[in-house]
Amino acid sequence: MSEQGIRLSSSLELVRWIGWAQRKVGEDWIRERDLSHEQAFVLGYLVQNPGAIQRDIAAVSRTSAASVSSLLQGLERRGLIERRTQSGDERRKRVFATPAGTELIAGFDVAMAEADETILAPLTPDERSTLLSLLTKITAELPQPTRS
Repeated sequence: MSEQGIRLSSSLELVRWIGWAQRKVGEDWIRERDLSHEQAFVLGYLVQNPGAIQRDIAAVSRTSAASVSSLLQGLERRGLIERRTQSGDERRKRVFATPAGTELIAGFDVAMAEADETILAPLTPDERSTLLSLLTKITAELPQPTRS
């Protein structure tokens, strides 16, 4: 069946399609900056949590310390992060986004808000309000998403 011939028959299939459209915008935005999803996530985390330690980055990104170390090395080579020792403890380095790293990922929230506007463009303000109300009612009964 061609892409134009796809027929989605359930509400949740349609919700997944909307999620796919949002995700594609985010992935394209990240790719334009020559970043992987993981690199963009870590940069965003470091902008919001300057001075995080590698163990915390591994926990929030749900990956191993070795994987985070490799990811940080790549970001460091590009000048997007820097690691600094604090209080003379060489074993415990704090990680910071550099101004270049901060600038590189600036605007992601704006890009995603614009994607939301594009996705919701066919709806009137009343329809948007109804959709929000219905989705809020559904998600109130679901477990809260976590990163752990």
